[in-house]
Amino acid sequence: MKYDLQALHGCSEGPREMGNYDAEALPENSAEVVKEIISLNAKLSAFWTSAHGWAPDDAANLLSKSRLDWQVSLSETLHLWIDRDPMTDGELILAWANLGALLEGTLKLFFSIYYSDFQADTEALVYANAYDKKKKTHKEPDGLTLDILRKFVVKEELFNEAHREMFQLVQSRRNAIHAYEDRELGTVNEFRDSVRGYRKFLTDVDLTVPYPDYP
Repeated sequence: MKYDLQALHGCSEGPREMGNYDAEALPENSAEVVKEIISLNAKLSAFWTSAHGWAPDDAANLLSKSRLDWQVSLSETLHLWIDRDPMTDGELILAWANLGALLEGTLKLFFSIYYSDFQADTEALVYANAYDKKKKTHKEPDGLTLDILRKFVVKEELFNEAHREMFQLVQSRRNAIHAYEDRELGTVNEFRDSVRGYRKFLTDVDLTVPYPDYP
């Protein structure tokens, strides 16, 4: 399966533009955004956990061992944070960690679906540190960090710039969970905006990946 490059680059020409966070009205409240995220991850999990006969065997095998059900559970956990205001520093750190784990999982899912393209792109793999130079082979996407996945996206210019900026922000904020020294945690509103950004990115992934007839 090949990348749908026009869709992934969010071209201004064509049937739809992806990643423009101001281009469409947001749902009426943050809880509705979380419900959409849960629904989308449930759909992706239900189909791609058992993709044998549709996806190539190597991609289907990789997907079958992935815990896509955890993506659904982590989506549900967003309800703990989305309407909490104010948050303590600890709560905001955990909220960003929750969102970062979801983003990382979605990128892993995407590159697992397009596994043949991913493993063949040696230049991007080396740039992102997703290539084992001693073994002279790629690293599996399901074991990569958010930073490596993001760098691969940047090298290939996949997705819209607004999405890529959101990846960078979420990664930076999420990394506070590993920090002992002082670092920027952002704000509650910034977190909510990033949840909305993730919902838009997740929608774009769902619209981009190939499906057979699916109810």
